[in-house]
Amino acid sequence: MALRHEKRLLQKSEINLGREGTAQAANFPELRNEIVALKKLEQEQKEVTLRIARIEEGIKKIEQERQQNAREQSETIAKLEAEKKPLLQRRNQTKNNVDVCERELAAVERRIRESEAADRDLLKQLSDLHALDPAPADLDARSASINTRLARLPEERAELVRARLGSAEAARLATGKMNAAEAELSAVEKNIARTRSEFEARNRKLNDNIRAQQEAARNARAQHQTVEERKNPAYLNIGRHLAAQGVAPPNAPNLLTEAHRRREAVDRHLAHKAELASLSSQIDKQELRKFYFSIFSVLVLLAITLLVIFQSPRGREWLPQETDTILSINADQFERADVARRWRKDQPKLWPALIGAAASTPGLNLPRDATRITRAIASNETGETREFVLVEARRAAPKIIQAIADDKAFQKRAISGLPVWERPPDFAVSRVGPATLAVGAPTAVDELVLVRLGMKPDLKITGQLFDRFQALDRESAVRLISRDPPDLSRVFNPIFTPELLDAAQLLGLAINLQNPVKARVLIKVNSSKNAAEVARNLHDNPQQWLRLPDSELLLYARPPEILRQSSSNLELRFEVPENSARLLLERLAKTDAAPVVTAH
Repeated sequence: MALRHEKRLLQKSEINLGREGTAQAANFPELRNEIVALKKLEQEQKEVTLRIARIEEGIKKIEQERQQNAREQSETIAKLEAEKKPLLQRRNQTKNNVDVCERELAAVERRIRESEAADRDLLKQLSDLHALDPAPADLDARSASINTRLARLPEERAELVRARLGSAEAARLATGKMNAAEAELSAVEKNIARTRSEFEARNRKLNDNIRAQQEAARNARAQHQTVEERKNPAYLNIGRHLAAQGVAPPNAPNLLTEAHRRREAVDRHLAHKAELASLSSQIDKQELRKFYFSIFSVLVLLAITLLVIFQSPRGREWLPQETDTILSINADQFERADVARRWRKDQPKLWPALIGAAASTPGLNLPRDATRITRAIASNETGETREFVLVEARRAAPKIIQAIADDKAFQKRAISGLPVWERPPDFAVSRVGPATLAVGAPTAVDELVLVRLGMKPDLKITGQLFDRFQALDRESAVRLISRDPPDLSRVFNPIFTPELLDAAQLLGLAINLQNPVKARVLIKVNSSKNAAEVARNLHDNPQQWLRLPDSELLLYARPPEILRQSSSNLELRFEVPENSARLLLERLAKTDAAPVVTAH
């Protein structure tokens, strides 16, 4: 590979030397053929260059024609639009006149119908009056009044009929004027459309011509480059001859030095290659096969190892498969948050109660040495609740294990080779990872060890909701997820309303204790229809769904933002008031006060 690279560099340097030293090549008769070939190729390049210049000149002319066409189109269309404007105004005016005439005609028609209806009504009144038995005392007077009104109706109706004829004639004349105005306007609009179409067709033709000329220019430039590359063999021969004769062009003497240096490098690589070939011929073929077999075996073993690594299950917490609820506490976030530090100072019992059995881990300052504490709750078929605690240290755990081993209160035993230290009556510790400790009751620690050794099935945290829950770790101080939401009220003091717990199939909560306190609630329901109904209830009635039970406190400071992640997954984002966040942590730790006191 190095030899091929040096040969390419040598060839390039000799071509450069030949290109600059063409004038000196005339002094060598043996290079006459190369010079003749170069002159022919240069003549061809001149012709191509001339053709490129003509094409570019044609492109400039076409571009000027296109600009002129655009100016003419703008001027012509502006002129036609100016002619169209008074016609449009006249059409609108005549249309308004037609509307007025039609309204007047409709009003006259309505009055005629009212007159006819009044006539029928008066005749009915007169008939009803004469049909009365006995006849009323004022029969004559009432009959005379009705007859007087009946006598006036024909004259009024005649006036209305004459008015209707006049209105109809006015409407007909106005409609004729409107039709004439619309015809003139339509003719102008057609003329504008035809003119615009003609200019656009001319512009398209000019664009096609420009594209054709540009394509011809690209082809000509490609041909020029091809001719230039065809000159390289002649330049190469000239450069090799000049390098062999030691002739350098006056304007670039460094090219000769470069060619000699590249030639020496190629010669060194050729000598080295010959030496390697001689050594290879002396090697025992059987030993060479063994060497290649060893390399091949290592590569196959590496491929198998990588395959096993990439196919290994991801996202495991090494918790028992029966785990229903996980409470994860990020000690770093809890330590950095000003709100959390103030609460820990006001309520010293909050932190130990929140982390559970992890507070009893010897030789470990949890706020300083731990990064995460995970509490998992599992229920068996009989309803018995078991708690598992994992403590993830900031660095590897050998020092902690050494401190526990030196403590005489602990007794060491092993489960399938994995050591467990037990302190009577009810505390045990075991290392289940490079920096992870299992702590708590001896039976719980033994089960975590069996899970870690693969002797019992573990909880595989997979799925979209679990993945998003895992992604909240870096920004959340407290995370909670449950595969049995209605059971949360039994595991912890109530933190969610029964409506929300009954509607959720899987429920997750993440709290960031910075200022302001922010929370995310992840909800998975049975179907997309139920998801839409839950989202609607949360949007329309959040004060009922997002409140702390047995308290007047709401979980949100402002109405939550509801995101529909998929057909059955919802995500709520909202800010939590400080007193609500504090009570929420107290209920997770089971250190909250009585409901009545909390409400006050």
